[in-house]
This record gives sequence, C-alpha cells and structure tokens, in this order.
Amino acid sequence: MNYVYGFILSLVVTLIATPLVKKFAIYIGAVDKPNHRKVHQRLMPRMGGLAIYIGFSLAYWLLFPPFLEGMGISSREALGIFLGGTIIVLVGALDDRFELSPKLKLLGQILAAAVVVFYGLRIEFINLPFQGILSFGWDWIAIAITVFWIIGITNAVNLIDGLDGLAAGVSGIATAAIMIVALFVMPNPVVALYCAILLGGIVGFLRYNFHPAKIFMGDTGALFLGFNLAALSIMGFKNVTLFAFIMPILILGVPLSDTIFAMLRRYLNKKPISVADKEHLHHCLLAMGLSHRSSVLAIYGLSVLFATAAIVFSQSYLWGAFIIVGVLLVVLQLMAELIGWVGQKKKPLLETVRRIKQITMGKEYK
Repeated sequence: MNYVYGFILSLVVTLIATPLVKKFAIYIGAVDKPNHRKVHQRLMPRMGGLAIYIGFSLAYWLLFPPFLEGMGISSREALGIFLGGTIIVLVGALDDRFELSPKLKLLGQILAAAVVVFYGLRIEFINLPFQGILSFGWDWIAIAITVFWIIGITNAVNLIDGLDGLAAGVSGIATAAIMIVALFVMPNPVVALYCAILLGGIVGFLRYNFHPAKIFMGDTGALFLGFNLAALSIMGFKNVTLFAFIMPILILGVPLSDTIFAMLRRYLNKKPISVADKEHLHHCLLAMGLSHRSSVLAIYGLSVLFATAAIVFSQSYLWGAFIIVGVLLVVLQLMAELIGWVGQKKKPLLETVRRIKQITMGKEYK
C-alpha cells in the first residue's frame, strides 16, 4: 500500500502546486518565447518541473523514512538520488529564468552526478553471457561510466522536450516500466517506492502539460526527470547480468534513439553535434502531417513498445533476448528511414530492400 499512498500523495500535491508554480514563473519572468524551432506561438510559463519536485519531495519525506525503518534497511543511494535531483532542479530553475550557458549547466549536472556517486551509487561490474564478467576494477572507471550515463540520459530526456506533454509522458512510461521491473522481475522495494512517488508527480503535472499545455516543465522538469531515470536505472539494474544492463537502455529507448540519431544526422551532414535542428522525432512526425496531439500519442506508443520489450526481454532466454533486440533495431532503423529521422537521403535499409526487389523481379521476368 505504500506504493499507492506515495503515488496518490505526490499526484495530489503536484496538482495543487502546478497552478501556483505557473503564477510564480510568470511573476519572475520564467517564460518560453516562441522562435523558428519551437512549436508554440505564444509566451508560455515554464519551470513547471518545480511542481513535480514539490509533490515528489513531500511524498518522499513523509513516506520513505518510515518505509525504510519498517523494512529494517537504510538506503544511502536513494538519499543521494534525492540530493542530486535537488541540485538538478536548482540548475534547471536558474536556466529557465536566466538561460545559463551550456558549460554552467554541464557543471551542475556533473556536481549532481558526483553526489550520487558519493552516496554509493555506481556501475561496478556486469555479468556477461557464457560466464564472463566485465569488471570495472578501478574506482575511477566505475565513477566515469556512472557519471557519463547519468549526464547522457539527463540530456536525452531534455532533448525530447519539444511538444506539450511529450517529455513528461515518455518519462512517466519509463518510470512505470522501471517500477514494474522493481516489483515483479528484480525485486527492489526501495526503487519501486521511489518510482511510484515520481510517477505520481508526473501524472499530476500532465493534467496541465498535455496538449494544449498551460505550462511547460522547462529544464527544471526535463533535467530532473532525466536525472532520476538515469540514477534509478543504475540503482535497479546494477551489478547483475548483461540482460539487466540492456533493460534500462530499452526502457529509455525513445530519448536515447532521438539523441543518437541527432548526433548521427549532424555528423553525416557535417554539422557540429551541439547545433540544434528541427529534425528530432517529434519534428519529423509533425512534418509528415500528424497533429500535435497525434505526434505525442505516437511517441507514447513507441515508448510503450520499448518498455514492453524490456520487460519481455527480462523473461527471455539468451537467444530469444538477442532476437528481441535485433527486431527492435530493424524496426527502429526502418522507421527512421521512413520519416527522415536521419535525413531524407540516408536510407540504406530501404535501398537494400529496393535492390533485392529489383533483382527478384528481374529473375521472375527472365
């Protein structure tokens, strides 16, 4: 029942806090101005992630201490994630108001990740198939990999925050998937409760953020959700099998894919990786003629597909798991070529299919 209480408490507090945060954002000038890359056409208050943080924090401090005490355990790692998340919220809020430089934002993310590592959360080794072990024997390697993962996922979620309700919905689906795994696949009650509380805040905020949005989560919310997803994926799946290492990658498949394709697209077009463009997944769907709401729902569906695949993957034998990953990669590549995710000229899979079809038709003609 703690999971239900945590979800409901966080949801209700976030529902109450969001209109207040909206007024606060407008008062201090934390607003998002429309430009050529953005979809909205009017000034919108941002910093909505602060409401998620308020709902989450209240539920965390009311439920976590008695929950851990009742189970007779302590969790420095969960406290580390909370403290690191608090730093991330501060960085995001300052950016929403003052538009910090990329270097300052990165410095804040490194500091938040360092707090998590200090409290004991890190990727130390992975048990590979066929009895092999990939061990990070030196602490600095484990720390570097952990910090890289946290910063990468944090920014990947931030990159997909381009449509009303998109980042919040995708993060909610990923959070729910991690919670299901923590409850039924790799039992971890601490991760499950953390996810339930976080999910409540996300759902409460979506009431105001889904199209047509009344407030944006801003970097305050996108960085906070990305940071928590990155840290929770480590906490829930570290020090186990290769399957467990791949599972969070599948669960976070949508933001990771969008980030990887963006980097590949810019590399192939000989543009700096840091230069923004209008060819992210949501831009491609809008260009195809989908409405704002339909584009968001389509990406929700893709997120559910990845999350479901991750859960099925966890219950599969070795070769079955490889087949699932292979099929997902082919589907992802095919979709990328169909919608022009990497660019209109980069379509190797479709080109291969076309050539095979020509060869087959040529043989039939003969």
